[in-house]
Amino acid sequence: RQQKWKSSVSTRAKMPPCDFVPEKYESYPYERMQKIREQNISPSLRMYYKKPLLLHQGHMQWLFDYEGQRYLDLFAGIVTVSVGHCHPKVTVATQKQLARLWHTTNIYMHPSIQEYAEKLTSLLPDPLKVVYLTNSGSEANDLAMFMARLYTRNFDIISFRGAYHGGSPYTLGLTSIGLYKHGLANGFGCSTTMLPDVFRGPWGGSHCRDSPVQTVRKCSCSEGECHANDQYIEQFKDTLNTSVPKTIAGFIAEPIQGVNGAVQYPRSFLKEAYQLARERGGVCISDEVQTGFGRTGSHFWGFQTHDVVPDIVTLAKGIGNGFPMAAVVTTKEIASSLAQNLHFNTFGGSPLACVVGAAVLDAIEEDGLQKNSEDVGTYMLLELAKLRDKFEIVGDVRGKGLMIGVEMVTDKDSRHPLPAEEINQIWEDCKDMGVLIGRGGLYSQTFRIKPPMCITKKDVDFAVEVLHSALQRHMERAA
Repeated sequence: RQQKWKSSVSTRAKMPPCDFVPEKYESYPYERMQKIREQNISPSLRMYYKKPLLLHQGHMQWLFDYEGQRYLDLFAGIVTVSVGHCHPKVTVATQKQLARLWHTTNIYMHPSIQEYAEKLTSLLPDPLKVVYLTNSGSEANDLAMFMARLYTRNFDIISFRGAYHGGSPYTLGLTSIGLYKHGLANGFGCSTTMLPDVFRGPWGGSHCRDSPVQTVRKCSCSEGECHANDQYIEQFKDTLNTSVPKTIAGFIAEPIQGVNGAVQYPRSFLKEAYQLARERGGVCISDEVQTGFGRTGSHFWGFQTHDVVPDIVTLAKGIGNGFPMAAVVTTKEIASSLAQNLHFNTFGGSPLACVVGAAVLDAIEEDGLQKNSEDVGTYMLLELAKLRDKFEIVGDVRGKGLMIGVEMVTDKDSRHPLPAEEINQIWEDCKDMGVLIGRGGLYSQTFRIKPPMCITKKDVDFAVEVLHSALQRHMERAA
């Protein structure tokens, strides 16, 4: 296999060894799979790559296709496989529970929901101690909006431009990426505010963000002040003074934007924005769907990296390592507003989901994955920064832990997004050399690197070498 890659795209990169042997693929041939996909599966579910992958098996940070070809997975099922594909501990716990009890709904008690609720909330600061379990991140954010409005008796909610908070009719109002907007009425009571993006936005400098890698932009701010932050806060105040009533229901933000390409804000922005939102009667919601569970490395939750405590936290994706589950964690007071009438979720907090969730938390702790995210993530960011310094088209490298964005541009001065066809080719070449990465940003101009948190520095060396080869090849094509 390695030979085949080397002949199609030249690279010195050698894929790290893996002693796992996948089972033989025994399902339909590739062409038949493609035909069924075209005829029976909704066309809105778009696929990656010119020749879409037909994946068959996964093991930790590795994926295997139907031909047995191995890939390093740096996108983790869109930031969802947190502890590794088919992690042995999580798999065994799930198998045991499968044989014991799948489902009762929460009209009865079963052991795992109480055990999991206690375990999960012990990882969050006071007063965030009440959990409501759901099945997806959209559903969790939907419920968080509902709770914010019920509790405050206000209606308007503010989110950032470039935010992604889900695709349900309710959350689509908070999601602020044009590609996800359908031509239907949505977003009643939702206002967006300027994204404090220190690379692409109007203001930004050389030490704005909480990352080992800063932007290429320069500034003259002295220690302890940030001109960009002050300007973006003025924009937030402007939204409060023009677009919403005197009182609001809430403000929601991802600690680092996910779908928009790992966009980070000035260090103290969220702290000031939380204060301003609360002065207007609003609650603050932290969407930890992508940043939670140790992925940022320095902290278990993304909001902790901003030195804030939200009123509502939403969790999904990595919470179940690929099992469909999600959660809303909030205070007793806010949770009680939902108890005035019935609110019921058939599958949320099922015996199976809670066992999976608990096993994931155990794996994160036992495998030291938060520390690994910090060590390997920082190493990767610094290695990628070398590519930024070498190639004019690599405009920005950013992130924290294993939540990384590499933004591609025509040139560093203009910061114009690199055209799609050029990015596509680099991305395809990486896949052909055995590395799978995601895409994001308003123009799909940013490579999203958010792997299972078990990856190693050897994997990083391989991935960076592959990206280097793909960029080198692009330069040769352009020449």
